[in-house]
Amino acid sequence: MTLKTRLQHAVVRATRRRAPIALVALLGMLSLPAFALDDTMTPIDVPPQPDAIALGTGALPDAQNEESWHRQYGSVFARNVTEATLTPFLPDPAKATGAAVIVAPGGGFRSLSMENEGWDVARALADRGVAAFVLKYRLNQTPADLDGFARSIREMLAGPRPPRDPGSPESATMLAPQLQDSRAAFALVRSRAGEWRVDPDRIGMVGFSAGAMLTMVTALSGEDARPAFIGNIYGPIAALQVPADAPPLFVALAADDGLFSNSGFGLIESWQKAGRPVEFHYYERGGHGFGMYPKDTTSTGWFEAWVSWMKMHGMLDPPGEAKATAPAG
Repeated sequence: MTLKTRLQHAVVRATRRRAPIALVALLGMLSLPAFALDDTMTPIDVPPQPDAIALGTGALPDAQNEESWHRQYGSVFARNVTEATLTPFLPDPAKATGAAVIVAPGGGFRSLSMENEGWDVARALADRGVAAFVLKYRLNQTPADLDGFARSIREMLAGPRPPRDPGSPESATMLAPQLQDSRAAFALVRSRAGEWRVDPDRIGMVGFSAGAMLTMVTALSGEDARPAFIGNIYGPIAALQVPADAPPLFVALAADDGLFSNSGFGLIESWQKAGRPVEFHYYERGGHGFGMYPKDTTSTGWFEAWVSWMKMHGMLDPPGEAKATAPAG
């Protein structure tokens, strides 16, 4: 039985037991394209990251295993990240719009889909004139070897349930290291906004799967990150408390997502009840983790839809011409 099949069975068991923490932990492991790709995990050397900037949030407390990387599904993943970094992908100055996006890959807080949900997204944004910054946030520790890593995922199924509301104090506590990294990323981009040709009032964030949860916590935790807009790409969409000043929200999810497609649309309704701008794309097919993978499903249109949405909100207007976000209604 392949790792993919074992984890799919684990998700089914976790769902029957209603164990949300297990689902969150499996997000990155089940970021599977719908077309045939090798799901074998192959260790690789930690790739050079000459442009990565240390965020200065310190080492992960009590970390014992060093950062390691592997290849799977034709993409690369990082594990055991103990020091957070931010990697800029800057647009050609002639194309720069002044907008910026912090990109948070997914992986269940135990791995990071650095390529499909990180670098590839950032490159596409830079090509559209948006300064993009890939956040390699600190991760929960897993065994150094890949077999042990897979085993640790299965063992998490008996773990405690996480809070359902990303805006709750419990969420901020549960994701304390990751939230600290996210806030530091916003602070860094704002501190170098002039150098990077970024408008400090047009810095947003997009997250995938677990990265989407981090994005929501960052936006709703009431601290100084203050993203101008946010994107939740196949992340949790349960109902929550939405503050009156919540940023515009873009959501993309596939109807055949094995993790979140059957949980209702409480997040969308919560944003609407708060009178805040929200756009929701619910694709017939795409599964979980489609990201930037090329697929024969309409879910591949999420990126163009998101860019159009940012443009509609004035985020991609030339410097000095950005208009205020249109009111909800």
